[in-house]
Amino acid sequence: MRIAMFEPEIAGNVGAVMRLGACLGAAIDLIEPMGFTWDDRRVRRAAMDYIDHVEIVRHAGFEAFLETLGEARLVLFTTKSTQSAYDFAYRADDVLLFGKESAGVPDHVVQASHAQLRLPMREGVRSLNVATSAAIALAEGLRQTGTLPG
Repeated sequence: MRIAMFEPEIAGNVGAVMRLGACLGAAIDLIEPMGFTWDDRRVRRAAMDYIDHVEIVRHAGFEAFLETLGEARLVLFTTKSTQSAYDFAYRADDVLLFGKESAGVPDHVVQASHAQLRLPMREGVRSLNVATSAAIALAEGLRQTGTLPG
């Protein structure tokens, strides 16, 4: 299972997702452009020494990213979906996609995804932090596929 971040804007979120990937064994796809300089020390600070334990692939854009998917499904997490992330049957080769912090993803990305899922939350709140969302989604996907580390 992989985590993909569409045009991430906050270095600290990318660092936190990289640390998540290192700890749970998921590679990270970063779809450019990003809203910060890649050598930003905030990325390394958030990822700490875990950055050396995760596979990171940077893609020049969404189309370049799509070319790498092969048979894997693209599973988009969005507040605009009505399907719960807990009512979905994950596969071990799924790519879990999260949109940019300020705007999510454009329509062409939604249309390219195989499924759109929502993480349930209370009424009156807008959304979870992207790194928190990735952790919840990845843990559920790994749990369902029996690949959650012991």
